[in-house]
Amino acid sequence: MVQPSSSRPTNPAWKIPLAVVALLLATVIWLVGLIDSLTRPSVAPSLQVQQQELSLLAQPSVPETLQGVLVGGDPRDVLLQALQGSTERLNQRQQVLLSLLSTQPAESPELEPMFQNDPLLVRLRCEAAGGDVMVCNDPRVSRAAALRLGLSIAFPLLSVIGGCVLLLRQGWLFVLKRQSPWPPLRGPALTLVDMVLLVAGGFVVISAVGVPVVAVPLVQSLTSSLASPRREALGVVIQYGVMALPGVLILRRQLRALPTDQRPADGWLQWQWQPVRSAMGSAVAGWLMVTPVVMLTGWLLVKLVGDPGGSNPLLELVLGSRDPLALALLAFTAVVLAPLFEELIFRGALLPVLATRLGALPAVVLSALLFGLAHISIGELAPLTVLGMGLALVRLSSGRLFPCVLMHALWNAITFVNLLLL
Repeated sequence: MVQPSSSRPTNPAWKIPLAVVALLLATVIWLVGLIDSLTRPSVAPSLQVQQQELSLLAQPSVPETLQGVLVGGDPRDVLLQALQGSTERLNQRQQVLLSLLSTQPAESPELEPMFQNDPLLVRLRCEAAGGDVMVCNDPRVSRAAALRLGLSIAFPLLSVIGGCVLLLRQGWLFVLKRQSPWPPLRGPALTLVDMVLLVAGGFVVISAVGVPVVAVPLVQSLTSSLASPRREALGVVIQYGVMALPGVLILRRQLRALPTDQRPADGWLQWQWQPVRSAMGSAVAGWLMVTPVVMLTGWLLVKLVGDPGGSNPLLELVLGSRDPLALALLAFTAVVLAPLFEELIFRGALLPVLATRLGALPAVVLSALLFGLAHISIGELAPLTVLGMGLALVRLSSGRLFPCVLMHALWNAITFVNLLLL
């Protein structure tokens, strides 16, 4: 249920033309960014290669009865085909891997010092030199790989099953009309023009100018002495902070301008940090229910149009990094900064204002679509829009913003962990 504001705010004359200009500029920026995302490589091929490497490393420790489930076909042949199909994008290690998989025993090359501690390359070098598979295999490494492989398959599968069960339960309660009523949605008494200035003006236009003007020189000065991948990871944190700051400051100014006597007891944004336990329950349930829908959306997208590419560059950084500090910085951005800022803007301010003026259903769809567009990736637009709808429904059903932040952080954290498992 949407609770209307006690009074309708009005817009000063200067706001409307400024909002129109901001909306036009944001539209151009997003369109250019979405088109440009088509030229960015997809992370899917890298994920497939990593999955097959893990399968090949784990194969000796996987019981015969589970080979078909965990390993599938011959991982050596599948990995060789995957590497041969993307020779233009192979890094130095993958080129060595391709050479070891396709070479004859008599032609087996020596490993460079930088690769002599790589367990898969060491094993394949031993096998290529004529060694027996079980002799060349390191059981401890193989067992660890089998565990990682099992987790990378079992956890998403169990999440999908759990999510489907919860969705069926919700559907059954809806049919029986036994669902608990949603609490009132009380948002800030702002206008649609305010939201255009916040999202289009602050989140898109000012950030698009601020990142190259402020963030890039700042990143260069602060990271010049750092080696890769720490340099790139710290750059991600700084650039995201510069991108988020204008929107936060604009929203802060908008909220401070509202009459204090109309401020709800739980605040304009309904953060409601307590009780934490119920917030965590709402977040976990929301995450479970949205997981199968997002995965189905991604699967249908690939089946209908193929892999459109344009993956988030952050995914490539995580996949390619082995540095603990770099991974910690990337995790901080994905699990802390992004959920806090994005939920503040899209479910804290935008969703309630849209719901008050357009109704709950249009507000859920429109806020989710803008959330998906904000990530400027054609390939991720549909799945992220579905995720945004799930987050919006958690906001409406709980009447709180904090569960949305937890759910968003949980989604990003599990995605991050899945990448690390590979």
